[in-house]
Amino acid sequence: KSLNSMFLWYRTSALTMVYLSDVPPSSKPGALARSAWNTRGWTLPEFLAPKVIRFYQSDWTPYLNDRSSNHKQSVAIMQELEDATGIDAQTLVAFHPGMINAREKLQWASTRVTTVEEDIAYSLFGIFGVQLPIMYGEKKQKALGRLLQEIIAESGDITVLDWVGTSS
Repeated sequence: KSLNSMFLWYRTSALTMVYLSDVPPSSKPGALARSAWNTRGWTLPEFLAPKVIRFYQSDWTPYLNDRSSNHKQSVAIMQELEDATGIDAQTLVAFHPGMINAREKLQWASTRVTTVEEDIAYSLFGIFGVQLPIMYGEKKQKALGRLLQEIIAESGDITVLDWVGTSS
């Protein structure tokens, strides 16, 4: 139940704080894009869902010394995330979950990594606005298959099956 609620928790949070342990103090632009944080599966909902987010370097100083109350309002930071993720900056700022552009959303996740293989599918549940059982041990292919089945059932869009990307 907790994993199905994660997107909602981020969405309704007053503030999401992202600690970038591998981004040293006084980093230059581009450090966020190169951070290991930016490659993980669960960070996709972590930066799409919240309305207010702040990024912190390894010494807990704001990334790029941006002391604004919401880094989603920082053109520089959102442009860096867009360049790193391929997700349009406007989408990063005002993301809405659902089935629209399902293929594109799957592509966002296609190169991300997770510690537990099924999490690559589970991390997308909130992005698509679906609630499905969490069944660790089912393997990545089955978890993704159940997610794709739900996307097609809800949207009627079979083109989600028609894309070429690098497997995560």
